[in-house]
Amino acid sequence: MTAWPNRRILDLFGIDHPILQAPMANASTPAMAVAVSAAGGLGALPGAQYTLDGLKAAVAEVRHGTSRPFNLNFFCHTPPVPDPARLMAWRARLAPYYVELGLDPADTPPVGGRTPFDADFCALVEEVKPAVVSFHFGLPGKLLVERVKATGAKVIASATTVAEARWLEHHGVDAVIAMGLEAGGHRGNFLSDDMATQVGTFALVPQVADAVSVPVIAAGGIADARGIVAALALGASAVQIGTAYLFCPEIKIPEVHRQALESATDDGTALTNLFTGRPARGLINRLMREVGPLSDAPTAFPTAGGALAPLRAKAEAVGSGDFTNQWAGQAARLGRALPAGDLTRALAAEALARLGAHQISGR
Repeated sequence: MTAWPNRRILDLFGIDHPILQAPMANASTPAMAVAVSAAGGLGALPGAQYTLDGLKAAVAEVRHGTSRPFNLNFFCHTPPVPDPARLMAWRARLAPYYVELGLDPADTPPVGGRTPFDADFCALVEEVKPAVVSFHFGLPGKLLVERVKATGAKVIASATTVAEARWLEHHGVDAVIAMGLEAGGHRGNFLSDDMATQVGTFALVPQVADAVSVPVIAAGGIADARGIVAALALGASAVQIGTAYLFCPEIKIPEVHRQALESATDDGTALTNLFTGRPARGLINRLMREVGPLSDAPTAFPTAGGALAPLRAKAEAVGSGDFTNQWAGQAARLGRALPAGDLTRALAAEALARLGAHQISGR
Protein backbone atom coordinates (compact mmCIF):
# COMPACT_ATOMS: atom_id res chain seq x y z
CA MET A 1 0.00 0.00 0.00
CA THR A 2 1.35 3.41 -0.97
CA ALA A 3 -1.51 5.63 0.22
CA TRP A 4 -3.22 6.05 3.57
CA PRO A 5 -6.80 4.70 3.56
CA ASN A 6 -8.05 7.45 5.90
CA ARG A 7 -7.20 10.98 4.76
CA ARG A 8 -9.31 13.06 7.17
CA ILE A 9 -6.36 14.37 9.21
CA LEU A 10 -4.01 14.51 6.23
CA ASP A 11 -6.41 16.79 4.36
CA LEU A 12 -7.34 18.80 7.45
CA PHE A 13 -3.74 19.65 8.37
CA GLY A 14 -2.08 19.42 4.93
CA ILE A 15 0.41 16.70 5.95
CA ASP A 16 1.58 13.49 4.28
CA HIS A 17 1.46 11.00 7.15
CA PRO A 18 -1.07 10.64 10.00
CA ILE A 19 1.67 10.92 12.60
CA LEU A 20 1.72 13.79 15.11
CA GLN A 21 4.67 14.42 17.41
CA ALA A 22 3.44 15.02 20.95
CA PRO A 23 4.48 18.50 22.19
CA MET A 24 6.27 17.24 25.38
CA ALA A 25 7.11 20.38 27.35
CA ASN A 26 10.72 20.54 28.57
CA ALA A 27 11.72 17.83 26.11
CA SER A 28 10.72 18.84 22.57
CA THR A 29 12.87 21.24 20.57
CA PRO A 30 12.41 23.32 17.43
CA ALA A 31 14.83 20.93 15.71
CA MET A 32 12.49 18.03 16.45
CA ALA A 33 9.45 19.91 15.17
CA VAL A 34 11.34 20.73 11.97
CA ALA A 35 12.44 17.13 11.46
CA VAL A 36 8.98 15.61 11.98
CA SER A 37 7.17 18.16 9.83
CA ALA A 38 9.76 17.96 7.05
CA ALA A 39 9.33 14.17 7.05
CA GLY A 40 5.61 14.56 6.40
CA GLY A 41 4.22 14.32 9.93
CA LEU A 42 3.10 17.16 12.19
CA GLY A 43 5.84 18.53 14.43
CA ALA A 44 4.94 20.44 17.58
CA LEU A 45 6.22 23.15 19.87
CA PRO A 46 5.15 23.14 23.55
CA GLY A 47 4.12 26.72 24.30
CA ALA A 48 3.96 25.97 28.02
CA GLN A 49 7.75 25.84 28.29
CA TYR A 50 8.36 29.24 26.70
CA THR A 51 8.02 32.90 27.46
CA LEU A 52 6.31 34.92 24.75
CA ASP A 53 9.61 36.04 23.27
CA GLY A 54 11.05 32.55 23.58
CA LEU A 55 8.11 30.99 21.76
CA LYS A 56 8.28 33.59 19.01
CA ALA A 57 11.96 32.77 18.50
CA ALA A 58 11.22 29.03 18.49
CA VAL A 59 8.54 29.50 15.84
CA ALA A 60 11.00 31.48 13.73
CA GLU A 61 13.49 28.63 14.04
CA VAL A 62 10.91 26.11 12.88
CA ARG A 63 9.85 28.31 9.98
CA HIS A 64 13.49 28.72 8.97
CA GLY A 65 13.89 24.92 8.92
CA THR A 66 10.71 23.92 7.09
CA SER A 67 7.73 25.38 5.28
CA ARG A 68 5.52 22.45 6.31
CA PRO A 69 2.64 22.72 8.83
CA PHE A 70 3.35 22.44 12.56
CA ASN A 71 1.42 22.57 15.82
CA LEU A 72 1.62 25.08 18.66
CA ASN A 73 0.46 23.53 21.94
CA PHE A 74 -0.75 25.32 25.07
CA PHE A 75 -1.96 24.45 28.57
CA CYS A 76 -5.42 25.60 29.67
CA HIS A 77 -5.24 25.18 33.43
CA THR A 78 -6.56 27.69 35.94
CA PRO A 79 -3.69 29.14 38.01
CA PRO A 80 -4.09 28.06 41.64
CA VAL A 81 -4.89 30.37 44.51
CA PRO A 82 -1.79 30.78 46.73
CA ASP A 83 -1.90 28.38 49.69
CA PRO A 84 1.00 29.16 52.08
CA ALA A 85 -0.01 26.46 54.57
CA ARG A 86 0.02 23.74 51.92
CA LEU A 87 3.33 25.01 50.57
CA MET A 88 4.88 24.82 54.04
CA ALA A 89 3.54 21.27 54.47
CA TRP A 90 4.98 20.21 51.09
CA ARG A 91 8.39 21.65 52.00
CA ALA A 92 8.21 19.88 55.37
CA ARG A 93 7.49 16.57 53.64
CA LEU A 94 10.60 17.04 51.50
CA ALA A 95 12.81 18.33 54.35
CA PRO A 96 14.37 14.92 55.17
CA TYR A 97 15.62 14.66 51.60
CA TYR A 98 17.12 18.14 51.82
CA VAL A 99 19.01 17.12 54.96
CA GLU A 100 20.16 13.86 53.38
CA LEU A 101 21.63 15.72 50.40
CA GLY A 102 23.24 18.41 52.52
CA LEU A 103 20.76 21.15 51.58
CA ASP A 104 19.03 23.68 53.82
CA PRO A 105 15.28 22.87 53.97
CA ALA A 106 14.55 26.56 54.54
CA ASP A 107 16.38 27.57 51.37
CA THR A 108 13.90 26.70 48.64
CA PRO A 109 13.51 28.61 45.37
CA PRO A 110 10.38 30.60 44.49
CA VAL A 111 7.37 28.56 43.45
CA GLY A 112 7.53 27.94 39.71
CA GLY A 113 4.72 27.47 37.27
CA ARG A 114 3.41 27.40 33.74
CA THR A 115 1.49 30.22 32.09
CA PRO A 116 -1.84 29.05 30.67
CA PHE A 117 -3.05 30.22 27.28
CA ASP A 118 -4.13 33.85 27.55
CA ALA A 119 -4.67 36.97 25.48
CA ASP A 120 -0.92 37.52 25.06
CA PHE A 121 -0.30 34.02 23.73
CA CYS A 122 -3.38 34.39 21.54
CA ALA A 123 -1.93 37.58 20.04
CA LEU A 124 1.24 35.65 19.23
CA VAL A 125 -0.83 32.94 17.51
CA GLU A 126 -2.53 35.67 15.48
CA GLU A 127 0.87 36.98 14.49
CA VAL A 128 2.62 33.71 13.54
CA LYS A 129 -0.46 31.81 12.24
CA PRO A 130 0.49 28.15 12.78
CA ALA A 131 -1.45 25.52 10.86
CA VAL A 132 -2.58 23.78 14.05
CA VAL A 133 -3.09 24.93 17.64
CA SER A 134 -3.62 22.27 20.30
CA PHE A 135 -4.74 22.54 23.91
CA HIS A 136 -4.24 20.39 27.00
CA PHE A 137 -6.58 20.39 30.05
CA GLY A 138 -9.61 21.49 28.06
CA LEU A 139 -9.98 24.71 26.09
CA PRO A 140 -9.49 28.40 26.82
CA GLY A 141 -12.50 30.73 26.87
CA LYS A 142 -14.84 30.97 23.91
CA LEU A 143 -13.53 34.33 22.68
CA LEU A 144 -9.93 33.09 22.68
CA VAL A 145 -10.90 29.95 20.74
CA GLU A 146 -12.74 32.10 18.20
CA ARG A 147 -9.68 34.32 17.79
CA VAL A 148 -7.46 31.29 17.20
CA LYS A 149 -9.84 29.83 14.63
CA ALA A 150 -10.06 33.20 12.87
CA THR A 151 -6.36 32.89 12.01
CA GLY A 152 -7.14 29.79 9.94
CA ALA A 153 -5.54 27.42 12.46
CA LYS A 154 -7.17 24.07 13.09
CA VAL A 155 -7.93 23.59 16.79
CA ILE A 156 -7.45 20.22 18.49
CA ALA A 157 -7.46 19.17 22.14
CA SER A 158 -6.99 16.13 24.36
CA ALA A 159 -9.85 14.06 25.76
CA THR A 160 -9.41 11.22 28.24
CA THR A 161 -13.06 10.13 28.25
CA VAL A 162 -15.96 10.05 25.82
CA ALA A 163 -17.64 12.84 27.81
CA GLU A 164 -14.60 15.08 27.34
CA ALA A 165 -14.52 14.28 23.61
CA ARG A 166 -18.16 15.27 23.25
CA TRP A 167 -17.55 18.45 25.24
CA LEU A 168 -14.65 19.40 22.98
CA GLU A 169 -16.65 18.81 19.82
CA HIS A 170 -19.52 20.88 21.21
CA HIS A 171 -17.05 23.71 21.88
CA GLY A 172 -15.73 23.78 18.33
CA VAL A 173 -12.57 21.67 17.98
CA ASP A 174 -11.64 20.41 14.51
CA ALA A 175 -10.33 17.08 15.82
CA VAL A 176 -10.09 15.26 19.16
CA ILE A 177 -6.99 13.62 20.60
CA ALA A 178 -8.22 10.47 22.40
CA MET A 179 -5.57 10.18 25.12
CA GLY A 180 -5.45 6.74 26.70
CA LEU A 181 -4.20 5.88 30.16
CA GLU A 182 -1.00 4.44 28.68
CA ALA A 183 0.28 7.83 27.55
CA GLY A 184 3.33 9.43 29.09
CA GLY A 185 3.34 12.93 30.55
CA HIS A 186 0.43 14.91 31.95
CA ARG A 187 -3.06 13.53 31.71
CA GLY A 188 -5.28 15.80 29.63
CA ASN A 189 -8.34 15.29 31.82
CA PHE A 190 -10.49 18.31 32.60
CA LEU A 191 -14.01 17.11 33.48
CA SER A 192 -12.94 14.61 36.14
CA ASP A 193 -9.92 14.22 38.43
CA ASP A 194 -10.59 10.54 39.16
CA MET A 195 -7.57 8.63 37.90
CA ALA A 196 -9.14 5.29 38.84
CA THR A 197 -11.67 5.58 36.02
CA GLN A 198 -9.38 6.76 33.23
CA VAL A 199 -9.62 4.65 30.05
CA GLY A 200 -6.97 2.80 28.04
CA THR A 201 -6.26 3.90 24.48
CA PHE A 202 -7.68 0.93 22.64
CA ALA A 203 -10.90 0.98 24.63
CA LEU A 204 -11.19 4.76 24.36
CA VAL A 205 -10.52 5.30 20.64
CA PRO A 206 -13.44 3.35 19.12
CA GLN A 207 -15.89 4.77 21.67
CA VAL A 208 -14.74 8.33 20.94
CA ALA A 209 -14.88 7.64 17.19
CA ASP A 210 -18.50 6.52 17.61
CA ALA A 211 -19.38 9.53 19.79
CA VAL A 212 -18.05 12.45 17.72
CA SER A 213 -18.19 13.46 14.08
CA VAL A 214 -14.78 15.18 13.95
CA PRO A 215 -11.62 13.14 13.24
CA VAL A 216 -10.02 11.28 16.13
CA ILE A 217 -6.28 11.17 16.88
CA ALA A 218 -5.19 8.23 19.04
CA ALA A 219 -2.55 8.83 21.72
CA GLY A 220 -1.04 6.57 24.37
CA GLY A 221 0.95 3.35 24.07
CA ILE A 222 1.64 3.84 20.34
CA ALA A 223 5.33 3.53 19.54
CA ASP A 224 5.59 1.42 16.39
CA ALA A 225 3.77 0.48 13.19
CA ARG A 226 1.65 -2.14 14.95
CA GLY A 227 0.18 0.53 17.21
CA ILE A 228 -0.49 2.87 14.29
CA VAL A 229 -2.31 0.19 12.31
CA ALA A 230 -4.33 -0.87 15.35
CA ALA A 231 -5.36 2.72 16.10
CA LEU A 232 -6.47 3.29 12.50
CA ALA A 233 -8.42 0.02 12.55
CA LEU A 234 -10.28 1.19 15.66
CA GLY A 235 -11.47 4.38 14.03
CA ALA A 236 -8.65 6.89 14.51
CA SER A 237 -7.65 9.06 11.57
CA ALA A 238 -4.13 9.62 12.95
CA VAL A 239 -1.91 8.96 15.94
CA GLN A 240 0.03 11.20 18.30
CA ILE A 241 3.34 9.75 19.44
CA GLY A 242 5.42 11.05 22.32
CA THR A 243 7.61 8.54 24.15
CA ALA A 244 9.08 7.02 20.99
CA TYR A 245 10.45 10.47 20.08
CA LEU A 246 12.24 10.71 23.45
CA PHE A 247 14.91 8.39 22.02
CA CYS A 248 15.73 10.80 19.17
CA PRO A 249 18.89 12.96 19.27
CA GLU A 250 16.84 16.15 18.81
CA ILE A 251 15.21 15.70 22.21
CA LYS A 252 16.37 17.69 25.23
CA ILE A 253 16.11 15.68 28.45
CA PRO A 254 18.51 15.10 31.37
CA GLU A 255 21.02 12.29 30.98
CA VAL A 256 19.44 10.43 33.91
CA HIS A 257 16.13 10.43 32.02
CA ARG A 258 17.79 9.19 28.85
CA GLN A 259 19.51 6.36 30.71
CA ALA A 260 16.32 5.36 32.50
CA LEU A 261 14.49 5.11 29.17
CA GLU A 262 17.05 2.62 27.91
CA SER A 263 16.06 0.15 30.63
CA ALA A 264 12.32 0.94 30.70
CA THR A 265 9.88 -1.94 31.12
CA ASP A 266 6.17 -2.32 30.49
CA ASP A 267 5.43 -2.08 34.23
CA GLY A 268 8.06 0.55 35.02
CA THR A 269 5.85 3.64 34.86
CA ALA A 270 3.12 5.05 37.09
CA LEU A 271 0.85 8.05 37.33
CA THR A 272 2.21 10.60 39.77
CA ASN A 273 1.35 14.12 40.88
CA LEU A 274 4.51 14.68 42.92
CA PHE A 275 6.50 16.66 40.38
CA THR A 276 3.93 19.24 39.28
CA GLY A 277 0.80 18.75 41.37
CA ARG A 278 -1.13 17.13 38.51
CA PRO A 279 -1.20 13.43 37.47
CA ALA A 280 1.34 12.51 34.81
CA ARG A 281 2.85 9.19 33.76
CA GLY A 282 6.57 8.75 34.30
CA LEU A 283 9.27 6.20 35.02
CA ILE A 284 9.12 5.11 38.65
CA ASN A 285 11.89 6.53 40.83
CA ARG A 286 12.69 6.89 44.51
CA LEU A 287 10.44 9.88 45.20
CA MET A 288 7.48 8.12 43.59
CA ARG A 289 8.08 4.95 45.61
CA GLU A 290 8.52 6.71 48.95
CA VAL A 291 6.04 9.60 48.78
CA GLY A 292 3.48 8.57 46.17
CA PRO A 293 3.16 7.99 43.38
CA LEU A 294 -0.10 9.88 43.98
CA SER A 295 -0.31 11.98 47.13
CA ASP A 296 -2.20 14.84 48.77
CA ALA A 297 1.12 16.40 49.81
CA PRO A 298 2.20 18.41 46.71
CA THR A 299 0.97 21.93 46.11
CA ALA A 300 -1.47 22.52 43.28
CA PHE A 301 -0.46 22.35 39.62
CA PRO A 302 1.85 23.73 38.36
CA THR A 303 3.65 24.84 41.53
CA ALA A 304 4.85 21.60 43.15
CA GLY A 305 8.11 21.46 41.22
CA GLY A 306 9.65 24.54 42.85
CA ALA A 307 10.43 22.79 46.12
CA LEU A 308 11.87 19.81 44.24
CA ALA A 309 14.28 21.84 42.10
CA PRO A 310 17.25 21.85 44.56
CA LEU A 311 16.85 18.11 45.19
CA ARG A 312 16.69 17.38 41.49
CA ALA A 313 19.79 19.47 40.72
CA LYS A 314 21.85 17.92 43.51
CA ALA A 315 20.85 14.36 42.58
CA GLU A 316 21.34 14.79 38.84
CA ALA A 317 24.85 16.16 39.48
CA VAL A 318 25.82 12.72 40.78
CA GLY A 319 23.92 10.78 38.12
CA SER A 320 20.74 10.11 40.09
CA GLY A 321 17.19 10.54 38.85
CA ASP A 322 15.65 10.10 42.31
CA PHE A 323 13.94 13.50 42.19
CA THR A 324 13.59 14.04 38.43
CA ASN A 325 10.31 13.73 36.56
CA GLN A 326 11.06 11.23 33.82
CA TRP A 327 7.91 11.26 31.72
CA ALA A 328 7.32 8.14 29.64
CA GLY A 329 4.44 6.00 28.46
CA GLN A 330 3.89 2.30 28.89
CA ALA A 331 5.36 1.42 25.48
CA ALA A 332 8.76 3.00 26.18
CA ARG A 333 10.69 -0.21 25.63
CA LEU A 334 9.63 -0.12 21.95
CA GLY A 335 11.63 3.08 21.36
CA ARG A 336 14.40 3.26 18.75
CA ALA A 337 17.33 5.67 18.75
CA LEU A 338 16.75 7.28 15.34
CA PRO A 339 16.74 10.91 14.24
CA ALA A 340 13.20 12.27 14.44
CA GLY A 341 12.80 12.60 10.68
CA ASP A 342 14.05 9.06 10.07
CA LEU A 343 11.76 7.72 12.79
CA THR A 344 8.74 9.47 11.27
CA ARG A 345 9.50 8.10 7.81
CA ALA A 346 10.18 4.61 9.19
CA LEU A 347 6.94 4.53 11.17
CA ALA A 348 4.98 5.65 8.12
CA ALA A 349 6.62 3.15 5.76
CA GLU A 350 6.25 0.26 8.19
CA ALA A 351 2.62 1.09 8.92
CA LEU A 352 1.78 1.36 5.21
CA ALA A 353 3.49 -1.98 4.60
CA ARG A 354 1.41 -3.62 7.33
CA LEU A 355 -1.77 -2.04 5.99
CA GLY A 356 -0.92 -3.37 2.53
CA ALA A 357 -0.24 -6.84 3.86
CA HIS A 358 -3.56 -6.89 5.71
CA GLN A 359 -5.36 -5.74 2.58
CA ILE A 360 -3.78 -8.47 0.47
CA SER A 361 -4.40 -11.22 3.03
CA GLY A 362 -8.03 -10.14 3.33
CA ARG A 363 -8.79 -10.52 -0.40
